[in-house]
Amino acid sequence: MSFEIAIDHRIGDRQIRLDCRARPGLVALFGPSGAGKTSILNMVGGIMTPDRGRIAVAGETLFDSEAGANVPPARRRAGYVFQDGRLFPHMRVRANLLYGRHAEAPMAFDAVLDFLGIGHLLDRWPATLSGGEAQRVAIGRALLSGPRFLLLDEPLSSLDPARRDEILNVIERLKRELAMPILYVSHDRAEVERLADQIIAL
Repeated sequence: MSFEIAIDHRIGDRQIRLDCRARPGLVALFGPSGAGKTSILNMVGGIMTPDRGRIAVAGETLFDSEAGANVPPARRRAGYVFQDGRLFPHMRVRANLLYGRHAEAPMAFDAVLDFLGIGHLLDRWPATLSGGEAQRVAIGRALLSGPRFLLLDEPLSSLDPARRDEILNVIERLKRELAMPILYVSHDRAEVERLADQIIAL
């Protein structure tokens, strides 16, 4: 199994429940805005703590309310790519990529540059990047953090059609070449049908 997620969590008057065991590959959480997709991603990454339940990735338990287990976010080693990239605006691209760099990254720095086609962006400021360039840099930063798995939160939602296709191709290559568990959030059915090995509807 890649992801085992059995959680129950209340946010205000909204109850978020999910019980799934996902096969290896790219798993998509699909549903409308407000369904709890990003909250579930944050629980897997350790940014939020479920009220109760269990979360395991690739056989390693990250959270188990009954056993009192809750692995800290930094030790979960999730590579998180946010909807809006979230690059540090006061750092050039090179510094953004190297921030949080981990010795066990699945690809070397130069290999990440080649893979994502971002070597020519190293001296640029984030404010000067297109949406597609910024998302490629954000994906590069996630890969260099030494992740055991990737969390992708609506990474195409703020992009124009040409840039969306560019990042879709990158994600397909990630899935194919890294063989790493990927949890992907989207409300776009065509997108998840193209990318996902398994779709979980919320």
